[in-house]
Amino acid sequence: MSHYVADTTLAQGYCDEHDPTGAVVPPIHLATTFLRPPEGYSPTGWSYSRYGYPGLEMPEATLKVLEGAADCRLFSSGMSAMTAVVMALQPGDHCVFPIDMYHGLRTWLKGFSTHWGIRFDHVDMTDLDKVRQAVIPGVTRLVWAETPSNPHWQIYDLAALAEIAHKAGARLVVDNTVATPILARPLAFGADIVVHSATKYLNGHSDVLAGAALTATVDDFWGRVLFNRDYHGGILGQFQAALLMRGMRTLHLRVARACESAMALAEALKDHPSVNAVFYPGLPTHPGHALATRQMAGGFGGMLSIIVAGGAEEAERIMTRTKIWKPATSLGGVESLIERREAVEGPNSHVDPGLLRLSAGVEATRDLIDDLFAALDAKNGN
Repeated sequence: MSHYVADTTLAQGYCDEHDPTGAVVPPIHLATTFLRPPEGYSPTGWSYSRYGYPGLEMPEATLKVLEGAADCRLFSSGMSAMTAVVMALQPGDHCVFPIDMYHGLRTWLKGFSTHWGIRFDHVDMTDLDKVRQAVIPGVTRLVWAETPSNPHWQIYDLAALAEIAHKAGARLVVDNTVATPILARPLAFGADIVVHSATKYLNGHSDVLAGAALTATVDDFWGRVLFNRDYHGGILGQFQAALLMRGMRTLHLRVARACESAMALAEALKDHPSVNAVFYPGLPTHPGHALATRQMAGGFGGMLSIIVAGGAEEAERIMTRTKIWKPATSLGGVESLIERREAVEGPNSHVDPGLLRLSAGVEATRDLIDDLFAALDAKNGN
């Protein structure tokens, strides 16, 4: 999709030109139930808001266009969207997940798989041979990729993963939360399903909990995903849908600014004496840089991580010294956030204790660099 089409689609927000009020902003529909004729079927298609309501049409249609999907559904959270996809599996099915991935889903998988009879393996998805070895033809049903991955921002080859998955009779699911459809469109590389924590970049204002799932094909598996949303009550609320649509209308502008700042931060931090490592796919030294250049368009994302000298204690001291960077969990908002990732993930984390995860917001890039450098230098007594 050209930047022109994406930018215009978002700015227009799929405004309904046929709305009798002439409103340029979609209205909020609060009704939870809708009139039905005696035979029970509603000619409007709306019956009860747990299955859908008019206010979902615009954000779902907008996302569908951006991702190039056949269908889109919004959920009450990113976790709700992700778990609805996994719960569409059958007992005995096998899945392959990356080692570097969102810890919330990883934690849920451990409990769910035990009770549901689902088997799964975590592999290094930068090594395609390991993925090939992990899949079991006719048994593996999902290959799950998250790229750039959290929190090391690894880049996985989506076209190659799709080929491996399809050859084994599996679907490729891609968590596109960090890249957003502005930077990457996984379905164009052969992915079957895309999921988002819409709480992050899609909303972009840290005031909405939301998720999304999109599919390349409307089939029986997708039908089970929709069943899980409808009957587990995982639908997005009316006010949240309106706020999400409002936030999405500036997605392209916010992502561009975040990418610009993240790139500048990575360049500035890679030579700092108190920084042992910088993880950002925009750096030529990043192992996935060449692949990211081919697979992403318009930037490398607004997320980066650093490992600071001195471990957890020093990392926490740095966090107390920043003024612009706010110590909080999440990403993709207009404000810049910093967190020591191991402390958030807990005792089973595989993350270095000195790793700080940074979400670049839309503040002035120079201010972000100066604030972080002041915190780093203060640690050294400078």
